Amino acid sequence: MLRVEVPRAIRKLKPVHLGNNPFGNTYLRRHEGDYPADDETVRRMLAERVEDSRDERVLKGFDFSDLDMETVAAYRNRFAAVKPGHVWTDLSVPDFLERIGATGKNREEGYSGLRLAGLLMFGRAEVIHDALPYYMVDYQERPESGTGQRWIDRLVPDGSWSGNIYDFFRRVYQKLTADLKVPFQLQDGQRIEDTPVHEALREALVNTLIHADFSGRVSVLVVKQPDMFGFRNPGLMRVPIAQAVMGGTSDCRNRRLQTMFQLVGYGDHAGSGLPKIYHNWQGQHWRRPVLHELTEPDQTLMELLMNSLLPEQAVTELERHLGQKFSALPPLERLALVTAATEGMLRHARLREISTEHPADISKMLAKLVKENLLVSEGVGRGMVYFLPWQDRRFMTLFEGRGASSLSPELGVISPELGAISPELGPLYLEWPQLSNVLQQYLEEIAQPVSTRKRVAPELLRTTILALCNGQYLGRRVLAQLLNRHPDDLLKRFLNPLVDQQLLKSAFPSSSDPRQAYTTQVNVDKN
Repeated sequence: MLRVEVPRAIRKLKPVHLGNNPFGNTYLRRHEGDYPADDETVRRMLAERVEDSRDERVLKGFDFSDLDMETVAAYRNRFAAVKPGHVWTDLSVPDFLERIGATGKNREEGYSGLRLAGLLMFGRAEVIHDALPYYMVDYQERPESGTGQRWIDRLVPDGSWSGNIYDFFRRVYQKLTADLKVPFQLQDGQRIEDTPVHEALREALVNTLIHADFSGRVSVLVVKQPDMFGFRNPGLMRVPIAQAVMGGTSDCRNRRLQTMFQLVGYGDHAGSGLPKIYHNWQGQHWRRPVLHELTEPDQTLMELLMNSLLPEQAVTELERHLGQKFSALPPLERLALVTAATEGMLRHARLREISTEHPADISKMLAKLVKENLLVSEGVGRGMVYFLPWQDRRFMTLFEGRGASSLSPELGVISPELGAISPELGPLYLEWPQLSNVLQQYLEEIAQPVSTRKRVAPELLRTTILALCNGQYLGRRVLAQLLNRHPDDLLKRFLNPLVDQQLLKSAFPSSSDPRQAYTTQVNVDKN
């Protein structure tokens, strides 16, 4: 075996492209293939390369009237409490904002004003949208899965509060920690109200805000559930995940915001935030935090799961479905099934995080579980994920239940790795087991005039494909099984021509995309 490992390009070298012009010549690696990057993605890469700090820019046409002065006052009060006697506490508001980096001067063009960081930290939401059209911060408290409710509490910029970053941090942190049990501890005669869990949640919330790419189309999202906390920020990490978890390296996307939070006691510049989160969570004997990146659009997710490594509920569920067969499995196989039950799905990378087995042994073990029908796989190559056979994974949302398989439907964004849902499209049925029994029977009835015959008129086959795809996105392997035809032959002779004729609509631009699925462009009578 010859293994060629291509390292991830550092921020300063992106975008990697062909020729002299990055636009139209930049390709992104999506697991097993390379796909063209759109111009917006290329512009974001160029900005990341040139701007060490994305919030440094001094804005034209913005002034103090665009700020929420109640937020400024709350920040100054916190600053005075953290740094009593500091010389900045007695400064006027304009001078104070200049000292902390909220305002500044563009020395090349000779004008002064608000920095983007100052507008984000203290501005009003409607004004922030003038500078950042896609700006959105969202907090959701969700009930236990299966209740039918999306959330029981939600905080978004709706006009009832400022909608800025600092106000969002203050309100959300209180909501995240409202139900935490605080042990009784004294220090110098004073009760300590802070715990390692408080510290971890604080670090996670600050990290989400200071590393967010606010020019991206994805919102900042914070989710609280009875058994986990979830954090999402737009933009990929600037350093590899393994290096970030190890600590010691800091490459913050919004350094002015980072400094302003640090001045009032939140976060630091030492790259120790993630190690602190992992260490504090481990101290509670909870499952290791899950940190991963998704693309299309770019985003970073962190899940803090409040489950023990072998939760009793998951073990009970597996024993109910598998009986004594579960207890007889080797330890690594039991851990894999428990992880899938607890987190809603399983990845090879996740199992590497929580076990000490060699990656090759993990691959063999997962293949064995799939062969024995103890796990069901989806995706290809590095994008492959695994589910328990009885899990209904088609409608799982971001941070829903016990793991993340896709993103919340109200935000219209999902995980491209799973191939189960597509942005603004709905479910993509790429494999036969993804369809419910009712949907399978319904589609089989439509396909029967073709599936029961070896040869049919091309027009009948085209009409049947359009009828099958009317109302849902079906992958070519699903269509091939329904029609009893070869998937490659279907693609070449029917699917591609129907897309060219605008009778079928494809989920993704490339016909070779492993997540590709098709739906009809027009209404077709299914009767």
